[in-house]
Amino acid sequence: MATVVLGVGGGIAAYKCCHLVRRLKEAGHRVHVIPTRSALEFVGRPTWEALSGEQVHTGVFEDVPGVEHVRLADQADLVIVAPATADLISRIAAGAGDDLLTTTVLATRAPVLVAPAMHTGMWENAATVDNVATLRRRGLVVKDPATGRLTGPDSGPGRFPEPDELADMAALLLDEPAAAPTMAGQDLAGRRVVISAGGTREALDPVRYLGNSSSGRMGAALAADAAARGARVTMVTAHIEVPVPSCVRQVPVSSTEDLDEAMRREATGADIVVMAVAAADFAPSSVSDLKIKKHEGDRRVGDRMSLDLIQTPDVLAGLAAARTPGQVVVGFAAETAPDRDELLALARAKLARKGCDLLAVNDVSSGRVFGKVGTDVTVVRQQGPGRRVMGSKMMAAQAILDEARSLLAP
Repeated sequence: MATVVLGVGGGIAAYKCCHLVRRLKEAGHRVHVIPTRSALEFVGRPTWEALSGEQVHTGVFEDVPGVEHVRLADQADLVIVAPATADLISRIAAGAGDDLLTTTVLATRAPVLVAPAMHTGMWENAATVDNVATLRRRGLVVKDPATGRLTGPDSGPGRFPEPDELADMAALLLDEPAAAPTMAGQDLAGRRVVISAGGTREALDPVRYLGNSSSGRMGAALAADAAARGARVTMVTAHIEVPVPSCVRQVPVSSTEDLDEAMRREATGADIVVMAVAAADFAPSSVSDLKIKKHEGDRRVGDRMSLDLIQTPDVLAGLAAARTPGQVVVGFAAETAPDRDELLALARAKLARKGCDLLAVNDVSSGRVFGKVGTDVTVVRQQGPGRRVMGSKMMAAQAILDEARSLLAP
């Protein structure tokens, strides 16, 4: 069980952090909430105490014998500041210690994740830009805000990200604290990353389709991690069962043919292209305009029905063949193999056949991986033993993007 300190700033998005506390608690973590005094104008102390199960303090002169800011700073495995207002960011950047939250941030040696939320004008103000750069230079992880509806009629960058995204980033930082310097350093800043996710569906008639069990969790984890590292991310989504990170651009598709068209278009000018989608290899040769009736004609229970299938476009091979100099193309492979040696042999053969730079291979035997929260993935190059990751899909996303980043030109 990890200890997470959640510092809540005085913005209207403070109410969304109630869900974040719940997610962290459901993951088995102990959560200490430190609201600023202005944050209590939006969500009261009793709510935070009820959700976290811990006493809530705001000032350094509360529970003086306990020296709260030192105790919490020492106990914390992760500190989250959300929503981080322009004022709160400026005070942290200046090294202020005028309340329990800022003194705790000053005193902790744990990773610090900052989630800004404010009006677009404040986010783009030169003072805020400089303060955010200062925090990142010091090793704090600052997640860019989402773009969307703000308080009142305005829209633009500055919207608080979805709490589930922050919970996923927290999971990554808790599972792999070593990821914090990479995320803080924004090693994909200025890069463009295109990621496909989910499972394609090939229509049989207006209501039926051929599909697969992919949930899209791996693609969503890749998108969230790439965005956290500073990339501009486009996510091409077939059928998915998880939310698309609010800080990425989404392009929805349905069939493998749609996917091929969208990925070829979006890959133009991208630095990294990741094919995490589970694309159908075959599709019906024709689609009925009308629903195929179960009891049509003399058809009875147990009667056979034949489908004529045709091969779909090989999207990954096409992207690899058309890539521009310097572009890194990453593929995924779902294989069934009797042992790990055979799994790696299949992966290397597919890597050579497809022509991509990296291949992330899963053994999906016995219902593993598809739709699951955890994963067991090996990132394979033509040479070397491969990099295996067993754990959360956020951990796997970090490893895959580490490998892809290493192949990019400086």
